[in-house]
Amino acid sequence: MTSIMTNTAAIAALSTLRGINNDMETTQNRVATGYRVASAADNSAYWSIATTMRSDRKALETVTDALGLGGAMVDVTYTAMESAIDIVDQIKSKMLAALQPGVDKNKIQLDINEMQEQIISIAKSASFAGENWLYHEFGQSSPGMKSIVGSFNRDASGNVSVTTLDIDTEYTSLIKLGFGGPVATSGNGYLSVIKVGVSYTNSAGATVTGNTTAGVIDFDLTTMTRDELLLQVQATDDALFELTDASSNLGAIKSRIEMQTKFVEDLVDSISTGIGRLVDADMNDESSRLKALQTQQQLGIQSLSIANSSSQAIIQLFN
Repeated sequence: MTSIMTNTAAIAALSTLRGINNDMETTQNRVATGYRVASAADNSAYWSIATTMRSDRKALETVTDALGLGGAMVDVTYTAMESAIDIVDQIKSKMLAALQPGVDKNKIQLDINEMQEQIISIAKSASFAGENWLYHEFGQSSPGMKSIVGSFNRDASGNVSVTTLDIDTEYTSLIKLGFGGPVATSGNGYLSVIKVGVSYTNSAGATVTGNTTAGVIDFDLTTMTRDELLLQVQATDDALFELTDASSNLGAIKSRIEMQTKFVEDLVDSISTGIGRLVDADMNDESSRLKALQTQQQLGIQSLSIANSSSQAIIQLFN
């Protein structure tokens, strides 16, 4: 039936054209933004997950910066510690040379004095961003646990936590001033200080036990007996072992920071990829869809035009 009151063909064509226009608007928005899920209205579940993961990604990017800062501090400390080890090794060699008959101990002592000052200079210079893990002066800084932010974590319940890489600067301290007197330290002992418990059997067969009154920072080999000098060599060798042990720990932390940095960077990339799979639009698919919808829109307009013109044929019946 043909009616001049209700053009069902035009209504159907108009409804189809509206659907095509809505699909076109959605596709054009995806092409413009690059997102298949750009808002909660598009897919609330995926949008919520993507928003949370974007926030976590930003946190992990900040962690990468923190690891870079911590790694730089460890590098500076490690470099200074290596230099100090070399100097303490030279001091031990100088003291061994002083055991030789006829050597000028005064000149050797002058060399050792300069090396002692160099150790202090190295420790003072090992600063980065206001932090120094080798040199501590009472009232200004104290050795203790230092933490480097290593990772940002979120568990299945949504609770967040932070993983840290901890370094005990009490163990890495090279110089401590004012903490019970001026001493150079490494770990739990003293850097090349004659320590309680360090003993040596002298030429008479007696056991000589050292004390904590002299060390790399304060000793004078020109006034030492042969037995005292041998005891100092033993103490210096013990300190060298402690420095080497502390340096090994710094090297392990350095290696872990490098591994953790790489892991966090890879994790950020994986999260970015995961977010993309949830919300990114397939541009090849969307461009093809847009082209098809443009064609459908043109056909819909023509169809509506034909449906509207069909009622004009009724007029011909009255002519």
